[in-house]
Amino acid sequence: MPTPATLLHNQPIEQRIDALLDLSRQHAEHFCSPGACLARQRYMARHPTSIVVMKCMDGRIHIPHATQTPLGIITPFRNLGGIFDLGWPYLGELVTDSVVEAAQAGRGTLMLITYHFSQGNKARGCAGFNCDTQAAKAHAYAIAEQAAKLFGQDHQQVYPLVCGFETDSDALIIHGHDDATLDVRKWVGESRVGESKESLSSQLNAICPDMPHDMQRDFLPLLEGNLAHVRELQGVERELDIEHREWVICIGRGFDFLHLPNTALIIGPYGPDLAAPIGTAAAIIDANMRAGRIPNDGFMLLASTPYQHSGVDRARAELKSHFLSDFAEQAIRREHPMLAQKMRRHTAVVHWPTRRLDRLD
Repeated sequence: MPTPATLLHNQPIEQRIDALLDLSRQHAEHFCSPGACLARQRYMARHPTSIVVMKCMDGRIHIPHATQTPLGIITPFRNLGGIFDLGWPYLGELVTDSVVEAAQAGRGTLMLITYHFSQGNKARGCAGFNCDTQAAKAHAYAIAEQAAKLFGQDHQQVYPLVCGFETDSDALIIHGHDDATLDVRKWVGESRVGESKESLSSQLNAICPDMPHDMQRDFLPLLEGNLAHVRELQGVERELDIEHREWVICIGRGFDFLHLPNTALIIGPYGPDLAAPIGTAAAIIDANMRAGRIPNDGFMLLASTPYQHSGVDRARAELKSHFLSDFAEQAIRREHPMLAQKMRRHTAVVHWPTRRLDRLD
């Protein structure tokens, strides 16, 4: 898979767009490969718990990669700043449908509600909360409280779990009862190398004693995978201080292929006021151009909607994508008329079973 370095931010806009669309094609090809398909089927047979992740649009927050989990196992919900409200009608319906579908198949749902921060530099934290980690964490807890009201305070069918993500190391920090935590970074040292699966399981049970046994069993591979991933990164030189240089505004859903730091600003179609985050994203793009962080020859507006089946389902997805694209363009032209002249608009739908992105224009 391409790395961020292959999508050079100083290329002409058309080359950048071609590279981004090529990344989408490669993602779909990998997702549909025989090995990837079999890996998902085998994993789900062994670990059937449905896993939902609420997370920021920041490309650094790539939970499947950081936990060494096959693609397609974790259902992501991404938005600017990881800001959500389960009272938002569309978001509430999507989450509830996911939970009900899992329950009908006899599976519980583990809801990972994430916030992120940088241990090395506060300025590398979540821009959606002005790099205020405590504010981001408080918002995650507020979502967890909403989930408990929606799905049950006993947490037996849906278990909302607040998780920190430290972007310098890609380590998870699990928040349990009475402010207890399981910080994967503390398990990386030499003294922890020999720790057994049972020991890690015991600590998870200690901080989350009310988590159903089957959910603990199915969450444990993510923790083990994250521990292995963090260990592999030890001593590896990483580009941490990447300045903001986003040049893509994404509106809608189906952007699984986009996990590139500081490339795209993703706005989920969840809240009642889409114009405000679109305006914020446009302002960031404009500032990037003015500061010379990206070329001023254009930026990409990409609208996308996933669908499951041909026929009415796809037709509905096409209507949604066209609406989102039109709405975003109007909002940008209204608030940033000069920037709008540099817009390269692309509208698409995503066949979710294959992750194939089909352009509509």
